Amino acid sequence: MAERNYFAHETAVLDEGCQIGEGTKIWHFSHVMTGAVIGEKCNLGQNVVVSPGVVLGDNVKVQNNVSIYTGVICEDDVFLGPSMVFTNVINPRSAVVRRDQYQKTRVKKGTSIGANATIICGVTLGEYSFVGAGAVVNKDVQPYALVVGNPARHIGWMSEYGHRLHFDKEGFAVCPESGERYQLRDKNVVKITD
Repeated sequence: MAERNYFAHETAVLDEGCQIGEGTKIWHFSHVMTGAVIGEKCNLGQNVVVSPGVVLGDNVKVQNNVSIYTGVICEDDVFLGPSMVFTNVINPRSAVVRRDQYQKTRVKKGTSIGANATIICGVTLGEYSFVGAGAVVNKDVQPYALVVGNPARHIGWMSEYGHRLHFDKEGFAVCPESGERYQLRDKNVVKITD
């Protein structure tokens, strides 16, 4: 048997046929199913379920009590807060089998989803977007956008370091932690890289 280059707590269940990247940690009572792909240096907290076909990029942090259902793709550096919820069928019924109707949900690089938030299937959360705790997201979220509430509404913009951006009248903002600069152009935020 090949040596593992990741950590899995003795209570974790790792089904044959899942892929787990180097340096990843999987904690108590978590279950990674056949066909799931987990990148390098991820951290899956207690009581996490990763369903078949799910893809997690590198450095994804999954807090306790999160189920990641078939159809969800998380890119690198995503944060999934405690007890947040994904769905994968828009109109579930116990007596109606809809496994062939799973919708795709894409969580782009650097996105953070707060505790107890719900992500309705079929949406894309843009790069470095920030979903507030308890929000219910039922439509796409722009890159760098901050959304809160039920249904989630756009209330501002966030830096890549997770700070609220305050734009001057020329449309420029600076992250107070990193010093990185951002510009608001045509209702979209871009990071200035010059």
